[in-house]
Amino acid sequence: MKEEIAKVLAMVQEGKIDAEKGSELIEVLKEKEESSNILTKKTNSSRDDGPRTSKYLDKMLKIRVESSENDNVKINLPIKLVKVVLMAGHSIASSIPESEKYLKDIDINMILEAIENELDGQIVDIKAANGDTVSVIIE
Repeated sequence: MKEEIAKVLAMVQEGKIDAEKGSELIEVLKEKEESSNILTKKTNSSRDDGPRTSKYLDKMLKIRVESSENDNVKINLPIKLVKVVLMAGHSIASSIPESEKYLKDIDINMILEAIENELDGQIVDIKAANGDTVSVIIE
């Protein structure tokens, strides 16, 4: 499945499809794999890997920017999508020479570890002197 997701991300990067269509395709791929995993689980075992992780992956990463000049931004991203894009996107981006200056200070493994450990709640809270605020929340 990782290869299929990488192909979708490459199509987005090349401009063959837009980000929204790419997100839809990735979601379909994940649903396909999940349904395949459910069938495999039912036939192989009755054990439960725990609802906690699946509930966590159903949460949203919410990014809020409130500007004193009313330039406000509200972004909601499913944790599932964030995890997939981080894993596939970082490997693609690291192969682009110009991206090194942007990627050098981003620890993707730390972000993925936070997701694996089910980090929850407000993870960024910035208040600038001019009244601008930025917050990142997982809920």
